[in-house]
Amino acid sequence: MAGSYEDRDGKIWMDGKLVEWRDAQVHVLTHALHYASAVFEGERCYNGKIFKGTEHSQRLHRSANLLDMEIPFTVEEIDAAKDAVLKANGLTDGYVRALAFRGAGDEMGVSAIGNPVRLAIATWGWGAYYGDAKMKGAKLDISKWKRPSPETIPAEAKAAGLYMICTMSKHAAQAKGCSDALFFDYRGYVAEATGANIFFVKDGEVHTPLADCFLNGITRQTVIGLLRDNQIKVHERHILPAELEGFEQCFLTGTAAEVTPVGQIGDYNFEVGALTRDIASTYEKHVRA
Repeated sequence: MAGSYEDRDGKIWMDGKLVEWRDAQVHVLTHALHYASAVFEGERCYNGKIFKGTEHSQRLHRSANLLDMEIPFTVEEIDAAKDAVLKANGLTDGYVRALAFRGAGDEMGVSAIGNPVRLAIATWGWGAYYGDAKMKGAKLDISKWKRPSPETIPAEAKAAGLYMICTMSKHAAQAKGCSDALFFDYRGYVAEATGANIFFVKDGEVHTPLADCFLNGITRQTVIGLLRDNQIKVHERHILPAELEGFEQCFLTGTAAEVTPVGQIGDYNFEVGALTRDIASTYEKHVRA
């Protein structure tokens, strides 16, 4: 599948039924378009099965609740809809995007309690998120933006509005020839990349930022579990930027990123070492088991 995402063949599930891809449209006065009242999930399907699909559907509900929205479909109905859209598009390996949002209604101000909450699910084939960086290591810029305090945003929600600084940071990084950007948080600690969590390796042990002001990714949790199953010590803690110089390896995790090694962050270089390669291989086998 190629070309603009609005002009493709296939089916998209919207509000309880499958529609033609090009007919899956919303009005320009949709509330989410103006006020970012939207939450979403990104999921991968391997060998015909969505990895941790129900956990993603549950998180979609939690995210919506944090934005004061109630999705009019149950977790079970969302799971079934995702399976239906994959089947309708003939995909056994692919990416799934579920989006819940406030639609157009009787209100068009900041408040829109009476507007309907809508749900759409699309799927498409998507290879390695960082291209050949999956093998040789991604190059990261350091963003000028910071992850804000959880007192200012619903940090536990996978909400569309929280990705505004991600888009700007990634654009700036790409302009410098980088694959992505690393955020520090509002306190100055290392946080995450624009769409992936980050891990570091030193002396055979793994260190990852404490997810106390950004999304605790499902892939992040999975990888931590796999590392501990293999008797590798994992430290979830606050990491200072000055510590970057002392780490030997680095990798990113995320549904789209899967496990991607990092070769450089700003002026700091990392090797694509054995531990990183091993956990990438372990994760690949785990999601296809």
